[in-house]
Amino acid sequence: MAHHAGLKSLAICSPSTLRTPDYWRKHHAQAVAEAESKSLGRLFAGGSAPSTDPFQIEMQPYLSTPFRGTVECRVLGPEETPLSLELQAARGALAAAQLSPGDLDAIIVASFVPDRLFPGNAVFLARELGAAAPAWNLESTCTGAIVGLQSASALIQAGAYRNVLLVSSCSYSRMLELSDSLSWFMGDGAGALVLGEVPEPYGVLGTKLVNTQSTCGAFGTGVKLDEDGRAVFRMWSGDEEAARRMRDDAASQLEASVAGVTAATGVALEDIDFFVFNTPTAWFASFCARVLGISSERTISVYPRYGNIGAALMMANLFHAAHEKKIAAGDLVLLYGVGSVSTAGATLVRWGDVALGPLPPPSSTLRLA
Repeated sequence: MAHHAGLKSLAICSPSTLRTPDYWRKHHAQAVAEAESKSLGRLFAGGSAPSTDPFQIEMQPYLSTPFRGTVECRVLGPEETPLSLELQAARGALAAAQLSPGDLDAIIVASFVPDRLFPGNAVFLARELGAAAPAWNLESTCTGAIVGLQSASALIQAGAYRNVLLVSSCSYSRMLELSDSLSWFMGDGAGALVLGEVPEPYGVLGTKLVNTQSTCGAFGTGVKLDEDGRAVFRMWSGDEEAARRMRDDAASQLEASVAGVTAATGVALEDIDFFVFNTPTAWFASFCARVLGISSERTISVYPRYGNIGAALMMANLFHAAHEKKIAAGDLVLLYGVGSVSTAGATLVRWGDVALGPLPPPSSTLRLA
């Protein structure tokens, strides 16, 4: 007997420290002055002639600023870790669903990156929660939430588990040197979903994933020594040709994912009520809307609030869309995420009775870096 799987609750967590462009203007003035020759400027650069490419068109208004539209980024404070954010988000999702850790049958965690290189955070999260459920790690860079949603839904539909906790997090600030201009638009955050059996017609209707192999080499990762001689995990911009493909292939990855999920579910694009995209840049939601030919009113972008929080973006956008009542019970909602050197994917859900955790604190209450 097949079971119907869907979202029961959703919560997010953002860290306690705020960085704005003023931080880099004050502490890295020379890098700001040379911004167009730095990593961020080269990654998102305009051409010499007018373009018909939708990515270039939507990016164009942001090229006049070295920060490419970044307003605020929330980053880990001295006492915070990816695991501590994941734990707070998980507790928020469980409380919203009125479940205890003992009610969980499985825990899936997608950390980009976890607190240690190996093993990942899953079992440590289960220990902190006091949950006896099996817990394992999943990795698909910034698409971890979409891939995890597909995996959790399939396990519930098969009858293997009833309640699954899915957690995703991003900790870019721990991976980037502050002198690297890539840090200007990247932040940290976490989100958590409780999935379980839901009545028809609500829940997850289908998912389509494609790989993003053309972006292999777009960024590098490894262990380096910091200024104090400590070994730290770092990420840096990689091959510029691969980075160019990351932009050039964005439209085809979106189109393939959306076409696949609409074909699999038999739902026409015009019948979808709302679209939730991960928003790694200030213009990504408008880019996706242009490619799909939909109104910008049918989507949302949390980029101005959080910057690029990678693997946590999909849950953050979905949470704020639900909290702001942009989606309601019965709505068809398409979720889309893309990760470099991993996957892009779309999931279609019919929104049901999904309980929400608390809003993150306003930026005015955060510690300014």
